[in-house]
Amino acid sequence: MNLSDHPTAPSHATTWQPPGLMHLGPRPPAVFVRGQGSWLWDATGRRHLDLVQGWAVNSLGHAPPAIAQAVARQAGRLLQAGPGFYNDQAITLAQRLCTLTGMDRVFIGTSGAEANECAIKLARKFGQLHRGGASTILSFDNSFHGRSLATMAASGKPGFDRIFAPALPGFKKAPLNQIDALREALTPDVVAVMVEPIQGEAGVVEAEPVFLQQLRQVCTERGVLLIADEVQCGIGRCGSLLGLSQAGITADIVTLGKGLGGGVPIGAVLAREAVCCFAPGDQGGTYHGNALACAAALAVLDAVSAPGFLAQVQQRGTQLAQGLQGLSARHGLGTVHGRGLLRALALPSGWSSAQVAESARLGQPGGDGLLINPAQPQRLRCMPALNISATEIDHALDLLDAALHAVRAAAR
Repeated sequence: MNLSDHPTAPSHATTWQPPGLMHLGPRPPAVFVRGQGSWLWDATGRRHLDLVQGWAVNSLGHAPPAIAQAVARQAGRLLQAGPGFYNDQAITLAQRLCTLTGMDRVFIGTSGAEANECAIKLARKFGQLHRGGASTILSFDNSFHGRSLATMAASGKPGFDRIFAPALPGFKKAPLNQIDALREALTPDVVAVMVEPIQGEAGVVEAEPVFLQQLRQVCTERGVLLIADEVQCGIGRCGSLLGLSQAGITADIVTLGKGLGGGVPIGAVLAREAVCCFAPGDQGGTYHGNALACAAALAVLDAVSAPGFLAQVQQRGTQLAQGLQGLSARHGLGTVHGRGLLRALALPSGWSSAQVAESARLGQPGGDGLLINPAQPQRLRCMPALNISATEIDHALDLLDAALHAVRAAAR
């Protein structure tokens, strides 16, 4: 198919919407039609170095051969047996996840939001059976756990409680990294604490290792479940399979999504045996344990668990962080946050992350574009492929440097 057959808009357009799609918010006018590794090509044939990767979804980059081959093989064998039957890919994936994480049981769904919704249900069922009916889920200010009604209620993102009011009851918030406030918030009605090791949507805000260790201890003392939302920071994103492991602790329930499928929609809930208390009919879903998605996830796990892979993620993460620190010093910006290949550059007052991101996307005439995420008004977030090369990181830093120069020049 000719690239020009796809609808697109001028690169300078700001309000263009393709016909047919429901409007969900502003997006750049580029229409992407092909990807390979760290690169995306739009309908005009222009290429972009992608540091967003579907919001930390494409762990192995765009169109990775390992996933393409696994999906092609599985598509010729079995797509979906149905939730009322076992299939070999779901069984293998569940066993693999348990082996890699030390957890005991797995529910396989279709997204991170579904995984978090399932974790909330599992915790509340546990509270009915073992905690005298305790049902409140305690999470943290500025957290993000999904866009279903329950996961929006669990999220601490400002304004989420008003969009579809009334918000679902049974959720409360505490400030992150403040253990005394956490202890005070753990009233008898709280059955579980849900925490992101790194709050990605908040602009890459880390839960401090000491706080996570104290949180684990307090939850154990109070008989409260600890739910780790690893949808964004899990599957190697932080340089370890799970982000929580860098604090030297384990959770009672772990949720996964995004990078687990490497671009194929999937989510998973991992839990200790003692927590697995669903009765028949409590949990399910039409695409639960979908064989095609499970085959893709197994290909991702093969790559991420291969010897040396996570060490390389750590090396590239250090390279990216040092490069961002250099840009910050050169342009008078803020601090660099995050771990592994989940990083953010803070911008000072007067700078707009959206403006920098648009300048980076447009790039120089005839040159490459750079895709970077304005996660917050003064925070630029980077979530590149876990196998991005050192050369590509250097090129991305050069493109971002040029964008920062352009924004400064425009301001003058």
